[in-house]
Amino acid sequence: MLLETNKLSMVVFSGDMDKVMAAYIIATGAAAAGMEVTMFFTFWGLKAIQNGKTTGSSLFGKMLGVMNRGGIDRIGPSRLNMGGMGRWMFKKMMKAHNVSPLAELQQMAADLGVKMIACQMSMDVMEIPRETLIPAVADVAGVATFIEDAAQSKVTLFV
Repeated sequence: MLLETNKLSMVVFSGDMDKVMAAYIIATGAAAAGMEVTMFFTFWGLKAIQNGKTTGSSLFGKMLGVMNRGGIDRIGPSRLNMGGMGRWMFKKMMKAHNVSPLAELQQMAADLGVKMIACQMSMDVMEIPRETLIPAVADVAGVATFIEDAAQSKVTLFV
C-alpha cells in the first residue's frame, strides 16, 4: 500500500492560455500552501514549457513546429483567439485587473519549487528536442514516472 503525502500531481494536456493559466494558478497556490507539486506536460501542454524555438526534423515535424510554435507568450485562449487578437486582448484585460501574466506565473511556479516534467513520448512524436524546453523543466520522462508520483499524491488533476 502506498502512503499518500502532501502532494499534488497534475497532467497539463492543453496548450490553451486559459487552461495553462488555471494549471499554474493551482500549482502555485498548492506550492505556496506547502504542498509538493509535480506538473506533467504532455501533447499540446508542452507548448507552455517550450522556449519558442522551432522544432521538428521531418517534413511533418517541421510543419507541426511552425503551426504549433511553443512558448508561453504565444499561447492563445481556447475561445476567441481571433487570429492572435484574443491573446492580446486577454493580456491587456489581465494587466488592467492586476492578474499575473502567464510568464510570471510560470516563473513563480519554478521559484516555489514546482517540479515540471515533460512527456518523453509526446516529445518524440511531436519532434520536440530537449533543448527547446525552458530551463525550469526538471526532467523528461514517461508516464510511469507520473503514475508513480500521482499514486502518492493527495490530489491528482488533469488540465
